[in-house]
Amino acid sequence: MNKVCPVCGFENLNGAEVCDNCGADIAGNDIPQSTLTFQGRLLGEHLDDLAAPGPLTVSPDTAVDEVVERMQEAGSDCVIVMLDDRLVGIFTDRDAVVKAAGRDLAKLKVGDLMTPDPVVLRHDDPIAIAIHKMAVGGFRHIPILDGGRPTGVVTARDVFHHLAEGLA
Repeated sequence: MNKVCPVCGFENLNGAEVCDNCGADIAGNDIPQSTLTFQGRLLGEHLDDLAAPGPLTVSPDTAVDEVVERMQEAGSDCVIVMLDDRLVGIFTDRDAVVKAAGRDLAKLKVGDLMTPDPVVLRHDDPIAIAIHKMAVGGFRHIPILDGGRPTGVVTARDVFHHLAEGLA
């Protein structure tokens, strides 16, 4: 089998280390490469691989002060807002700071301050899709669904930590 130069496409004799046509280095081009390159991780790994913990859920009529307390206790920076078995919104730490600042939290319901009908991801979406949706929408948290049921929340921090571990 001949070595094809990745620069000019010239077919060189097997064992050649330099392209006979353009002089490009072709040594090692016939050695199989790992499919888990950085690009392979983005496109080949799915959100399931992040092992996101189950989401903290509340109903829209839950008082904001109670939701904030539950978030603090759980060490979570967001909650999924559910009505019956349906995802209706997401409430994040940023919502608590920006939308609730200076207001009486005991009188506010999370349904008043949540982001309704949030962008979602499927559990089997590639990590690249999560990064794209976060970048385009300016999101730090996106609910993960499996068959319409929330199974977790992907955060920008989780994605980048996961990718950084693979580069180390």
